[in-house]
Amino acid sequence: MTFPVFPLAFSTALAAVLAGCTVIAPPPGISLAVQPVWYAPLPAGNAVNTPKAPTGITVSNNLPHQGSLSNLTQWWRQQHDNLLVELIEAAQTVNPDVITARSNILQAQATRASSEAALLPTLDAVSNISRSKSAPFNRTAIPITTAAQVGLQTSWELDLFGANQASLAADSERLEGAQALWHQARVSVAAEVANQYYTLRACTELLAVARSDALSRSETARLNGLSAGAGFTAPSIAALARASAAEGRSRVTQQSTQCQVNIKTLVALTAIPEPELREKLAQSPAMQAQQGIAGISSVPAEVVGQRPDVYNASRALAAASFEVRSARAQRYPRLSITGNIATNRSRARGLNQGYDTWSFGPLALTVPLFDGGASEGNLEAAKARYEEAAGKYRGSVRQAVREVEEALVNLQGYADRDSDTLAAAEGYRASFAGTEARYKAGLASLVELEDARRTLLSAQSEVISLERDQRSAWVALYRALGGGWTPAEPPAEPMAFDIPKSLMPFWP
Repeated sequence: MTFPVFPLAFSTALAAVLAGCTVIAPPPGISLAVQPVWYAPLPAGNAVNTPKAPTGITVSNNLPHQGSLSNLTQWWRQQHDNLLVELIEAAQTVNPDVITARSNILQAQATRASSEAALLPTLDAVSNISRSKSAPFNRTAIPITTAAQVGLQTSWELDLFGANQASLAADSERLEGAQALWHQARVSVAAEVANQYYTLRACTELLAVARSDALSRSETARLNGLSAGAGFTAPSIAALARASAAEGRSRVTQQSTQCQVNIKTLVALTAIPEPELREKLAQSPAMQAQQGIAGISSVPAEVVGQRPDVYNASRALAAASFEVRSARAQRYPRLSITGNIATNRSRARGLNQGYDTWSFGPLALTVPLFDGGASEGNLEAAKARYEEAAGKYRGSVRQAVREVEEALVNLQGYADRDSDTLAAAEGYRASFAGTEARYKAGLASLVELEDARRTLLSAQSEVISLERDQRSAWVALYRALGGGWTPAEPPAEPMAFDIPKSLMPFWP
């Protein structure tokens, strides 16, 4: 079959000419610039070797972290707790939010592919066969004609003013945002599992303290019972000792129940069978000292750009800008081209005839004249969506700064409390030992002993709770910093915190 050359060449040349009429896209990247300092104290301890700064003092961003942002991605492994890493990986595999985020990526890819296809011509294979008789049925002299046709049919709406190109760009931005949100879901799951794991570990330590305390109370109650039976101790004292022992056992039961609940929660998060999880917990060594998030250079400038939620907000803002352009282009004329090539066969009275046909056109130009205000309404709605996206973008930046500064404040507060809490626990331990010795020597009452015991128990619990809170604060900072994620191609052009009007090039 011979294809016509002139129509194809003409359409190609026309497309090249019209391509020059397309509107330039909005700014492709939306970078970020926030304040160059943190108005929060910097974390102290083994993670960051910097001078302490009280709350409200401005600290330059070149002080806190020296190194690479990539260390964040390996932070969980830096804790030297293989079970924690295993639990996080298991949870990320089965978590519904991660699965949904992965599905959103696939949907965004499919939507982008559909928008990309709108820029290309369509090509369909067509075939038909018919039998006909063009005279009344009672006239048998007229033959029956059988006609068959096989061919190709194409159509193309040229993107004169960039409406389809803008839609494709918007879908591309949303695809990048969906990929960032997938990482955000994984970071959130990791933080949730880590917090639950640390809570369970702290619960186990508190349970050990409660059992030790209950054992001591029971021994005191036993000795007082023997003494009361021999007439050396008043019955009221023995009753007080028994009440204290019962209180200790009750605390053990309460703490044990809480630990069981924590295990159930971990099972639900990770989908690991409970017997297997219990075995892993039993075989896991004791937790080591918490490792800080080291190696974060220029935190105030980079924290916003590396957070997946902020990056997604910037992509949504760019997509909204492209949609304004697309809505505006819908108000302008549209140009479409159609054509077909076919081979035909006809048979009548045993005579076969074959011939080829082709057609180019029509070249149709559609000029909108009146649509009742629908196109204007669509444009105004697109502008409103852009303003909404801009507001969300600003809000996500402020939220990112807030979360980082809150984590820094909490870390500094826990660091400042650490030595005092340990000193208090050691002092109360010594006080209880002295009171217990005096009680055994008959120089202190049981009331004094129980008061010292309760104080010591509270101090020991506070040490464990403070350690858990410190770990949770590090997890919060890890999450606030975006979990070490960085976009494949970071935005190149910085943009002020307040979005300038230059980012709205399609407004009249």
